[in-house]
Amino acid sequence: MEPDPETILDRRGTGSLKWDFRERFTGVKDILPMWVADMDLPVPEAVREAVRRRAEHPVYGYTLPSDGYYTAVIDWFRRRHGWKIRRNWIVCTPGIVAALHLAVQAFTRPGDRVAVQSPVYYPFFWSVEKNRRCLVHTPLRLEDRRYTMNLDLLDGRTPPPPRLLIFCSPHNPVGRVWSRRKLENLAEICIRRDIIVVSDEIHADLTMPDQRHHPLATISQRLGPRLITCTAPSKTFNLAGLQVSNVVIANPELRRRFSTAVARSGLGMMNPFGLVAAEAAYRRGSAWLDRLRILIQQNHRLLETYIRESIPGLSVFPLEGTYLAWLDFRNLRRREREIKDILQRRARLWLDAGTLFGPGGKGFQRMNIACARPVLLKALRRLKTSLRSP
Repeated sequence: MEPDPETILDRRGTGSLKWDFRERFTGVKDILPMWVADMDLPVPEAVREAVRRRAEHPVYGYTLPSDGYYTAVIDWFRRRHGWKIRRNWIVCTPGIVAALHLAVQAFTRPGDRVAVQSPVYYPFFWSVEKNRRCLVHTPLRLEDRRYTMNLDLLDGRTPPPPRLLIFCSPHNPVGRVWSRRKLENLAEICIRRDIIVVSDEIHADLTMPDQRHHPLATISQRLGPRLITCTAPSKTFNLAGLQVSNVVIANPELRRRFSTAVARSGLGMMNPFGLVAAEAAYRRGSAWLDRLRILIQQNHRLLETYIRESIPGLSVFPLEGTYLAWLDFRNLRRREREIKDILQRRARLWLDAGTLFGPGGKGFQRMNIACARPVLLKALRRLKTSLRSP
């Protein structure tokens, strides 16, 4: 199946977090969920074929990645991103959120400072605070409706420097794809200040057609000894429920420490269906992905046009990467509680509040636009009507 912009998929009755539990979480009947980063679009047919073929075997026992799996991962990042990975650099984990917690445990001690660039994906905060580390916000700078890294905050104006930086590239939720120059500047600071970097690049493949993602690992060889890169096919190919990700660590000592944390956690075994799905996606999903990126770009343009022409006071930020739109409600001059009530009670629309993403998120909402066009239009019409209501 292809990512068709007009076909609506009914996911109800599948145990979907997004669709089957919406009323339980919000208390609102028939609310339209556009919050969690989970596409309402079909996976590539090659993935479905691979899963069906594996399901036909009557034993679903303990499974490790095959030689073909590693080859598919390595070939994908070489072809799509010019990044040459060695097989022994890859540590498999059942998801990036788990990998973030494991990295914090492996490379820091309780009380150590761990930096994030907020507003940012909120599980970053959990991985720091739930492991009793000290969370340090180095907020992005907003200039002329464009976010940039505020590297002065990371460069030691307030010693001691953080032991670890959890970095987001492309950035969720603000949709930035960082330039090579900006990444070079970041790398130089982390080298000089001896900061270990955990780079979450789960949205690496989801850049707009006119943008290019630069893996941080390709920016500076000198950064390599202190770099951990988190990758996964889950966002790219809508495989989140199959729980497979690949953490790439070139430094053998850091890799040993991370692998030890994985072993201690008991998270070393992989889902057999996740492994075959990921291998099929990386081998045969390139054309599907290119069509998906166009669909997301078209949906974002529709979103921008509709809001500009029909919802005064509301605006949407440019989207360079991810499928998550960053909506600006600040000109409406409403309290956060009022915005939530308007969205959920009047519009029956479930978005992610910007405040979830930390400092700099107040007055914003994150909207998942990886869906069929009629669903997006339905959401926009609901939003327009609700904001006109007294």
